[in-house]
Amino acid sequence: MSQPASVGHPFPDFTLPNQDNQATRLQDFAGKWLAVFVYPKDDTPGCTIESKGFSAAAADYAKANAQAVGLSADGVDSHKSFCNKFSLATPLLADTDGKLLTALGVGQGDYKGTTYWNRVTYLVDPQGTLRKVYRDVKPAGHEQAVLEDIRAMSAGQQP
Repeated sequence: MSQPASVGHPFPDFTLPNQDNQATRLQDFAGKWLAVFVYPKDDTPGCTIESKGFSAAAADYAKANAQAVGLSADGVDSHKSFCNKFSLATPLLADTDGKLLTALGVGQGDYKGTTYWNRVTYLVDPQGTLRKVYRDVKPAGHEQAVLEDIRAMSAGQQP
């Protein structure tokens, strides 16, 4: 994909392994809202806060006909360990080659000499269209802001 994903266009198709090494596809979420939260690294402070927040809100997302999934360049084993350590209920997808991250146009930043993917969230409607991009995400409480937008858009309102 030459252009980064943009609002109003289809979300890039993907097939990625989750923390249980099960293939997860975009079409698995057809008919539901999908919040894809991109985070830099498993088991780091901000990423833990964000992942635990989305996990704690899983039942509220289900009631809103929505699912949240985490996405990072960490591998399946790292995701599995992270999920087990914090009892995370939200699927985590492993994009170790960065193909989806690149297709989405996720930027990268440097922290203490290591390059990481930036924290950003993509909200996809039940038809697979990208509806909103959240940049410069603050981890604490972010899952509630996304959920409020899902509820508003489901009711036909602009968030």
